[in-house]
Amino acid sequence: MAVNTFILITLILAGLWTVMTRSLLRSAIGLALTSAILSILMFRLDSPLAGVFELSVCTGLISVLFISTISLTHPLTHEEILKHMKERLARFKYLPFCVVAAGIAISFIKIKIDWSLPAAAAEKDARLILWNLRQLDLLGQIIILLAGVFGVVILFKEVKKNE
Repeated sequence: MAVNTFILITLILAGLWTVMTRSLLRSAIGLALTSAILSILMFRLDSPLAGVFELSVCTGLISVLFISTISLTHPLTHEEILKHMKERLARFKYLPFCVVAAGIAISFIKIKIDWSLPAAAAEKDARLILWNLRQLDLLGQIIILLAGVFGVVILFKEVKKNE
């Protein structure tokens, strides 16, 4: 359990570094690092198929696509980087505090969650597994989807500003 907690903290720190770094290339590398850490966690939680998928697609393929796309764009000047960094810091300056506050709030919430993992291949019906046995996976997917929506909203907001 302590190793998983350490991996989760490392995952959060890598995610924060990915969001907060000023270079797009470093962000793409941070995304790959975050996905690699997540895949380690999936392997530790006895989900090798999900770990392999995360490692091959998210760490490898997506990172290569991002880095290839970044290499096709022209680099920003130093002034543009500083301006972009100021805008990013203004946008995300409360993010580390929100993450810490959410962690503290979640630690105080007394929700009874069954943290034990079900036995592998005990159920054959995917609906039963998804809705009855893997509720934490659903919660994680909802959080990831909301984070993706939040990211898309920020990206389109920035595009509107530049037009």
